Amino acid sequence: LQKILILLHVTTCVIIGKTLMILFPNAMKRYILKQGEKSRMNTNPKFSYENWGPTFFSFEYLLFVLKVKWKRLEDEAYEGHPAPNTPVVTVNGEVCHLLDFMRDNRPLILNFGSCT
Repeated sequence: LQKILILLHVTTCVIIGKTLMILFPNAMKRYILKQGEKSRMNTNPKFSYENWGPTFFSFEYLLFVLKVKWKRLEDEAYEGHPAPNTPVVTVNGEVCHLLDFMRDNRPLILNFGSCT
């Protein structure tokens, strides 16, 4: 049921967004660029709006958003329940899953931080 609701919501948003891009291309370009500022997409001078702006509200965009939202349904964690086995990327770029790091009955400790 959750997947159907997500499908309906995302599809409606994409249809409305695509319609607005056709009817009001300049206003939508400003809106998309404003969204790009939030994600810092605009800071790369080699990555212009013409490269990524028109992909918004396309069929590929719809499929990507659905895939991400559906995957997030599986990643919810609840107290007292097993941890989700989410994909992670090692510093070497290898993709594996979180529970791959479990060893015997030892606790798995996650340390979240950042380096600047």
